[in-house]
Amino acid sequence: MKAITKVVFFSIGCIAVSGVGFASNSPRGIPDPNSPTANVASDKRPIFTPQSIAFGAYDPHGDFAEDKNPKIEHLFLPWEDVDLSTLSLADEYARERGRSLMITVEPWSWSIDWRLSPEELYNGIMAGNFDANMGAVCSEAAKLESDVTIRWGQEMDEDDAAWFKFTWAYWTPQQFVNAYRHAITVCRQHFSDAKFIWSPKGKEGLERFYPGDEYVDTVGLSVFGYQPYDNDVFGQDQTFAQWLEPAYERVVGFGKPIIVAELGYEGDESYVRMWAEDVTKPHPQFPELGAVVYFNDLEVYPWPDHGRPDWRVVRQAVN
Repeated sequence: MKAITKVVFFSIGCIAVSGVGFASNSPRGIPDPNSPTANVASDKRPIFTPQSIAFGAYDPHGDFAEDKNPKIEHLFLPWEDVDLSTLSLADEYARERGRSLMITVEPWSWSIDWRLSPEELYNGIMAGNFDANMGAVCSEAAKLESDVTIRWGQEMDEDDAAWFKFTWAYWTPQQFVNAYRHAITVCRQHFSDAKFIWSPKGKEGLERFYPGDEYVDTVGLSVFGYQPYDNDVFGQDQTFAQWLEPAYERVVGFGKPIIVAELGYEGDESYVRMWAEDVTKPHPQFPELGAVVYFNDLEVYPWPDHGRPDWRVVRQAVN
């Protein structure tokens, strides 16, 4: 990126934060109020019992709009070029349904043309160039009536070049810790009682990215079961517990509540049924697991040699 482009980039970022203009993106996950599939039955929906742990969903299609089971509404937003005023829509939607809000803040722009290199992003954060961005997000979140939890910089521990890696996953562990602590410190200046989720993907070595107890209220993990991938890599179907166990064991020692912040599954009827029955069970080997949050959409980034799995609980395509 040329130097002049960086200057324009930071200028536009400041304008967007001030609300003057260029806020072209709404947070992702505000459910479609006119969803034609809200009441469509599907064998992919998790199966609930009186013993089920808490459940939530990232649900842009509104497929869980009339479902009484979700207790968490999940949103994603970048901290640049985003219309934060639309958070009030999600707040109203969640309150009407008795749900809390989990807001995943991605420290970049959703426009690929505006993204910085890993070093440029890190240096910009540590220099305070994005304090206004984080401050704006947290100021708006503090105004909401719903209970809000902030999840910042997810899946920072991905180390496999075959998989999509967020810009911040290219940082060293110490760089991530520094940037995470900086962002949370800024957020607390605008949202004093905010709660935070530190959310690794669950890979070996994730403990090097842990920012410290005072910066973490809950640990989030990502668990996705895709039958074609299971069989190609492991030679057989994998269960929810098999996918979760190694990651859970890596984080349980932090002594924090644990959730699956992103969950999905796809496969044939028997595979889907197995996962649907398992994901909300109170598994005795996971006593600290308190909630699972479903990612109800097409996968955003391709899996190695497997394209983009469709996690949606309703199989018919809806734009």
